[in-house]
Amino acid sequence: MRDLKLDQLKTFTKVIRHGSFSAAAERLQLSQPAVSLQVRQLEKRLGVRLIERVGKRATPTAAGTELINHARRIEEAVSAALDAMATHASGTLGRVRIGTGATACIYLLPPVLRDLRQRFPTLEITVRTGNTADVLKALEENTLDIGLVTLPAPGRMFEVTPVLDDAFVAITAADSDPLPDVVTPAVLANLPVVLYEAGGNTRRIVDEWFTRAGIALTPVMDLGSVEAIKELVGAGLGCAILPGTATRRTGERIPIVSYPLSPKLYRELALVVRRDKTLTRGLRETIKALRRVGVASDQIVERRPN
Repeated sequence: MRDLKLDQLKTFTKVIRHGSFSAAAERLQLSQPAVSLQVRQLEKRLGVRLIERVGKRATPTAAGTELINHARRIEEAVSAALDAMATHASGTLGRVRIGTGATACIYLLPPVLRDLRQRFPTLEITVRTGNTADVLKALEENTLDIGLVTLPAPGRMFEVTPVLDDAFVAITAADSDPLPDVVTPAVLANLPVVLYEAGGNTRRIVDEWFTRAGIALTPVMDLGSVEAIKELVGAGLGCAILPGTATRRTGERIPIVSYPLSPKLYRELALVVRRDKTLTRGLRETIKALRRVGVASDQIVERRPN
């Protein structure tokens, strides 16, 4: 097996992960015939059939299923070896790829990343934003190393560590009529409400809060940017429900005030990594730092109505 080619192994795993040769070819930026050739060459080298078609979907044979398990470990070992050699070659601590939501990226990550940069200046960190489903898919495909996401985060391959309970609040413009000291779903049902866009866990949590109160709320707008929502609310175009961490920042320039909700509403943020992930030193240090996001959030100053 001395001439087992890593490129062929990678191509095989892509075909299995995405269920087709054409999808694998698109992600690898190869032609479909080139992908098919690499798989055939791998099967010839190993002397077994690795893939069979069930309808239009490419699925692993028994041998293919077993090889997938080895391929994941090989991929992790190669990645760890490259990280280790990079440290010796350039003095770097390696690369860590983080996936998270836009709100956490804006309001929670900056102090954590600043601390990491100060302590480990050679650590390369990249951040990609997306909803929980996007981040989990990237973790599964090993294009991200760690996720900071809103639960739930299903999947047997993942190790999930809760780090922060983030309470939602209602916000209005500072110069608008004040809301009650504690805001209920019934109060908001009679007001124009701006919500975060549908499709992610954050919006699902808010929708379920209204549903439990027997209210089918139709927002006047739903947007994919927390900052855009705050700007619209500050301009007097409605009220909104947002995670508390998005409204408790020192020096907030947008004229808004926040109110607690009743019944209370939370989203739970957690760190997610693959159970079979090789923890390089850079990744270990990043995980330690991200576990402190709850402490970092407590340092944010909350703005409340007078």
